[in-house]
Amino acid sequence: MSFKLSGYSTALFATWYFAEDLGILFDCGDGCVAGLLQKSGKARHIFMSHADRDHLAGLLQFCQLNNRKEYPKLFYPADCGSFPALHAFSANFDPHIEKGDWQGIKDKEQIAIAKDIFVTAIRNNHVPAPGDRHKSLGYLVERTKRKLKEDYAGLPGREIASLRKTLGENEIAYEVREKLLAYSGDTPIENETWWDNTDILIHEATFIDRADMNSEDPRSNKHSLLEDVIAMAARIHINHLVLGHFSPRYDDESIIAAIQRLCTHYSLHCNVHAVLPGKTYKNIFDNKVYPGS
Repeated sequence: MSFKLSGYSTALFATWYFAEDLGILFDCGDGCVAGLLQKSGKARHIFMSHADRDHLAGLLQFCQLNNRKEYPKLFYPADCGSFPALHAFSANFDPHIEKGDWQGIKDKEQIAIAKDIFVTAIRNNHVPAPGDRHKSLGYLVERTKRKLKEDYAGLPGREIASLRKTLGENEIAYEVREKLLAYSGDTPIENETWWDNTDILIHEATFIDRADMNSEDPRSNKHSLLEDVIAMAARIHINHLVLGHFSPRYDDESIIAAIQRLCTHYSLHCNVHAVLPGKTYKNIFDNKVYPGS
């Protein structure tokens, strides 16, 4: 399945990604609606990673323009109190629009957004919280398919249809899941087994210099180092790696040079695309900075 992926992601300022073909918006930072314009109305499901303001500041404008009876449905980490507060404020501030459907979800909770498309919440440790609390999530989008069991593969279609009637679907076929798209949210490197065999992985890479990362206040929320992201990508199987959330302290040339150098060093086999600071992309896949081999 091919996607048109648009977005903006600059650390401290704003982050949002829109998978138009799926109607999924990941996060809703400032400028999301301005970047999408009328297309923002196609976002039927919004998956929020955490409650930092650069990831949610666009929600008021989004709701004012796009809330309707059934959609969008918005999902957020269950223990983030900012989201219920913002939902209540939005309803009071714009009483003439639908209040919308906002739901808190937890690690491994699964949301069906279509008959064969599911989104699973994956906990990360960007926002420190006890084990029973959920304040920061990434997301994995999967499509389910039915595959014939080996004993029935290759039979004529008419015979398979007859077997379905006599034996039942579960007897002749089993379910397989195809990992279409993953979004890390803000996070240190973790959960890599969840991203393995995913077609497209969107992962934050805030720092390109380890010294900058080490100087970060240890009490603050945690982010990723570009080298660690690329090393992880080399250990798993993905087709497209989308890197974003770069710190605006770095210029475009430095970011691209670091990506290309590290991809070569780790012999990365996937295509790599960059969401550079301060830029809104209509189609992120047009900005390929490293061709996988």
